[in-house]
Amino acid sequence: MRDIPRVTVEFDEHDSADPGSLLAGPRNVKPYIAKRGEQYMGKQQLGHFQQILLSWKRDLMVEVDRTVTHMKDEAANFPDPNDRATQEEEFSLELRTRDRERKLIRKIDDALKRIEDGSYGYCLETGEEIGIKRLEARPVATLSLEAQERRERRERQYGDRDDRYR
Repeated sequence: MRDIPRVTVEFDEHDSADPGSLLAGPRNVKPYIAKRGEQYMGKQQLGHFQQILLSWKRDLMVEVDRTVTHMKDEAANFPDPNDRATQEEEFSLELRTRDRERKLIRKIDDALKRIEDGSYGYCLETGEEIGIKRLEARPVATLSLEAQERRERRERQYGDRDDRYR
């Protein structure tokens, strides 16, 4: 592991009230203030994003554990078919959400690997800097804003969807 300084990222306990928000992004990310002349994706910046990604992953894993516990505790064989159907629908929705979170955890792991190999923060298509603000909004981003817009335009025009870079 490269010598990346630890950066603390503050998170509120109150943020756990809405687990769906975890799919949108990490909680309470404090903006990184770049120093004048600071190298893009230097040790401080990489440490900042590594902490964000690790905290986000930890929060997602807590949600996975919470779902397993909830499903075990709430599993019941209701005699009323309507009650059974309601419970099945609730479990189905929860499992779909956890599946999306599982895919997101894989993207977080990929981003952590890019931090390790030094490619984090650079567009996979163009090699350009993705930008600190974009990475704080979407720490698993692999494309610059321009490359992402081109990809989305192409998807709309041709119905072509390529998940390799997402």
